[in-house]
Amino acid sequence: MAYYSWILAFHVMSFVSWMAMLFYLPRLFIYHRENADTKAFTDIVKVQEYKLFKYIGVPAMWATVLSGSLMLYLKEGIFASGGWMHAKLFALALLLAYHISLGKIRLIMVENPHYKSSKWFRIYNEVPTLLMMFIVIMVIVKPF
Repeated sequence: MAYYSWILAFHVMSFVSWMAMLFYLPRLFIYHRENADTKAFTDIVKVQEYKLFKYIGVPAMWATVLSGSLMLYLKEGIFASGGWMHAKLFALALLLAYHISLGKIRLIMVENPHYKSSKWFRIYNEVPTLLMMFIVIMVIVKPF
């Protein structure tokens, strides 16, 4: 199990990278929406959105899920240690759904830069923060 700490370190680094994308992509959507009538600007933002999602978000998400799955496999009895892991995995499922929704929104914004309001995106941008806070509390405090 000496390598477990290395897997955990990789998992945390992957999670931080994934969260960076989940925090920043909706911010780009806000800029995209607020400048929807400025083609030169939206052309640049579309490229940024694509690269952030495809080259940072997707690999970081997979690295997080795979390293977390490996840790679950290696850590016997983790599910018997209380309901905190079940709660964490439920929050992870919501985070994965949020990730998928960002990919769909990105594709919609390419065709329709007036999709939703910037206020809607500002509110939607808070979802990963709340889920991240919940996940960290489940892992560190283990209240259940």
